[in-house]
Amino acid sequence: MTTATLEPVTELPRLTNEEVARYSRHLILPEVGYEGQQKLKAAKVLCVGTGGLGAPLALYLAAAGVGTLGLVDFDTVDASNLQRQVIHSTATVGKLKVDSAEIMLKGLNPNLNVIKFNTMLTSANAMEIFKDFDIIADGTDNFQTRYLVNDACVLSGNKPNAYGSIFRFEGQASVFATEEGPCYRCLYPEPPPPGLVPSCAEGGVLGILPGLVGIIQATEVIKLILGIGDSLIGRLLLVDALGMNFRTLKLRKNPDCPVCGTHPTVTALIDYDQFCGIPKPTTTGPLEVAKDQNVTGSIVDGIRQITVQELKRRQDAQENFFLLDVREPHEYPIANLGAPLIPVGSLESRISEVLVPKDAEIVVHCRSGARSQKAAVILRNHGFTHVENLAGGILEWADKIDPSMPKY
Repeated sequence: MTTATLEPVTELPRLTNEEVARYSRHLILPEVGYEGQQKLKAAKVLCVGTGGLGAPLALYLAAAGVGTLGLVDFDTVDASNLQRQVIHSTATVGKLKVDSAEIMLKGLNPNLNVIKFNTMLTSANAMEIFKDFDIIADGTDNFQTRYLVNDACVLSGNKPNAYGSIFRFEGQASVFATEEGPCYRCLYPEPPPPGLVPSCAEGGVLGILPGLVGIIQATEVIKLILGIGDSLIGRLLLVDALGMNFRTLKLRKNPDCPVCGTHPTVTALIDYDQFCGIPKPTTTGPLEVAKDQNVTGSIVDGIRQITVQELKRRQDAQENFFLLDVREPHEYPIANLGAPLIPVGSLESRISEVLVPKDAEIVVHCRSGARSQKAAVILRNHGFTHVENLAGGILEWADKIDPSMPKY
């Protein structure tokens, strides 16, 4: 087991009488005490993301008395966030997430210093944002940002990375990028192929799960600040909420790791979209631009993208095309466009059910356009020559065509 401590602060801030009363249950713990609470007050922690993981993480760090919290997020609060992102509320729907989070955090602990970064974390800004923080807590939900956070932590002088991830009913947690232990790349040297691992927006997540994993991350951050207990450095905690099982895997530092190894080859931040195989949209020929500036005709991975406006026009004109829904059966009753349903996961084995000629015009849709893009590629690989993806899927249809349709 590994116990890690931060660099000592030369002069710790004193606690006010109000803070002594607020943190009294900490102060009577011998492992924390007055000096420990001073360390918490002096600490600066950056939360990358204020979503499912960032919400409980930031709330409990603020409640514990961490003096400075940085928040990185560029999104706005949506009603669909509230099932799990407990730092936001119905009253803040539509607000910037960093502003919404600050309202809740300052309401919980007015002594807290909140530093907001209303921006996407990129290779261009990560090192500058990270430089003034002691610990980075990764609450992101995509692979390219996880690799970016990891590499920036290592290149910033091994700033501890309190890592967490969630999907459906399962989660992971660890502490990466310290001098003593492995980094995220030691565990995952290569990202999975794009589209192989669905996002929470596509695959779903039990609302309580990010609370569980986010609090584990917060616990690790507090232990690092205080220098107590056995850290998750060198261990990966696996959480199975359905079975309520916790397993721990031992991790080792990879001496050949391109970032934290003995002879690193990654010595500066890179293009993480490219590293993770995220395709950049390209176009062929002139774009057709509708009056409301929605663009159709872009090509992604060889598949033409069409807008919901274009689909509606074709339907109204009664053009001859085949519309295919590739979501899961349990999604169909929520909202649908009346198309036949073949889930993308079974499309390969059920390709014979696509009862149209190989040169027929096929439009594929899902909830947001990600799974349907994957399905369109499958159809193309099976010889269908005129396959298009509905960009934005059901969500975009509800926004632009039928506002009465429920969004999920």
